[in-house]
Amino acid sequence: MDRDFPPRRTLETLNFDNSYARLPAAFHAKLLPTPLPAPYLVSFNESAADLIELDPAQAARTEFLEYFAGHKVLPGAEPLAMLYAGHQFGHFVPQLGDGRAILLGEVVNSRGQRWDLHLKGAGETPFSRSGDGRAVLRSSIREYLCCEAMHGLGIPTTRALCIVGSDVEVYREQVETGATLVRMAPSHVRFGSFEVFFYRGQQAEIKILADYVIAQHYPELAELSDKYPRFLREVVLRTAQLMAKWQAVGFAHGVMNTDNMSILGLTLDYGPYGFLDQFDPAYICNHSDHSGRYAFDQQPEIGAWNVTCLAQALSPLMSVEQAKAALSAYNDAFGTHYIELMSAKLGVAPAPDVVPLITGLLEILQQNHVDYTIFFRRLNRFKQAGQNDQIRDLFLDRAAFDAWATLYRARLQQEGSLDAERATQLDRVNPKYILRNYMAQVAIQKAVQDRDYTEVNRLLALLQAPFDEHPEMEHYAGFPPDWASSIEVSCSS
Repeated sequence: MDRDFPPRRTLETLNFDNSYARLPAAFHAKLLPTPLPAPYLVSFNESAADLIELDPAQAARTEFLEYFAGHKVLPGAEPLAMLYAGHQFGHFVPQLGDGRAILLGEVVNSRGQRWDLHLKGAGETPFSRSGDGRAVLRSSIREYLCCEAMHGLGIPTTRALCIVGSDVEVYREQVETGATLVRMAPSHVRFGSFEVFFYRGQQAEIKILADYVIAQHYPELAELSDKYPRFLREVVLRTAQLMAKWQAVGFAHGVMNTDNMSILGLTLDYGPYGFLDQFDPAYICNHSDHSGRYAFDQQPEIGAWNVTCLAQALSPLMSVEQAKAALSAYNDAFGTHYIELMSAKLGVAPAPDVVPLITGLLEILQQNHVDYTIFFRRLNRFKQAGQNDQIRDLFLDRAAFDAWATLYRARLQQEGSLDAERATQLDRVNPKYILRNYMAQVAIQKAVQDRDYTEVNRLLALLQAPFDEHPEMEHYAGFPPDWASSIEVSCSS
């Protein structure tokens, strides 16, 4: 078969192989979704459909809505809610689990890649903890768009196949309309998936789950005598690198609880999140985070704290020395990758002596309240000889920029950097478009108030190619409107 033209499958011929469902009953609760009344399609993501080789024409079928609104079960699917626990805002909660989501099953494509189909908003499960098990259209749109925005930026993330809406009323801070979101990932196993068994003293289940994850997702480790500490080290490295990517692009997650941390190093569970507008290291995107535990500048440290929780959960499988050795890789992995990413954003070679150039820049960006994304996109056109007024005018203290620009120019000259070549390179590194909160809010308002989903689909297409110019959508690359600063997102978002 020609690899360039994989088969196009119908909904009924998706290739399911439900490995997680074959784990013992202690790991999940098997149940069917609760049907979402009178469903309608809000948006379909053809790019995500390609991952499971689903023919896009299938989205026009009535059965598409029935399968992804919980009315019917896809042939081959085995719906279940996954069990896990987690540290939430630093405090251990002994049982969480999929309280409003159901893993429909795992689809394997012709390349052997495995994709969970996870239906969020699927109704109550044994892990709902008095919740209604529903998702609202507002939060579904936010997660749908941000999954694809992060993928477009090259950051590991879950993906999103579609949003299905309904006029059913769901109660949050106010009455809202319900929806389901189909999110996709090679696995939805979390740090908390191990923690639940550690705190219950169920060491056999810890080993079963570790063996399962290694066999499915880290097969190169499966036959090694020290596979468990190596597995931990790999998760530590992936988590550190993910934190570096978040910091470099200016993304704040908002709820970095251990139950929201992926065992594969993916960005998981988009609730309250935000991309930086003005550069502010202390930016808190979650209105519910009163202590600032998950502020932007705290993310690297929280990532380290979370992998320590994972190490504790895996401690029955390794010695203390092995766990400490695995954890010790975090700081270097984060620091090295962050310097690499920031050096790339500047168009200079990564080296220890570039750190003052990076920290000096971040300091004046903060002091002058400069828009992070706009600055770096304009920096792509920095001239070593001549004026750089478009960049300079972003700063209230222009002398501060001039002083930094002198150091930057010297670095570029030292490396023999050519303006035209560097501009081309940086256009592939510094995005022109990010998902600013006001953009998501406009799309949500049109969808909720007018059942107009054109803005959702317009943003989806834009954010899947954030480094391109898109002249017809230039306004999305500008400064956010004044009213954007009043947007608040919380854990119910």
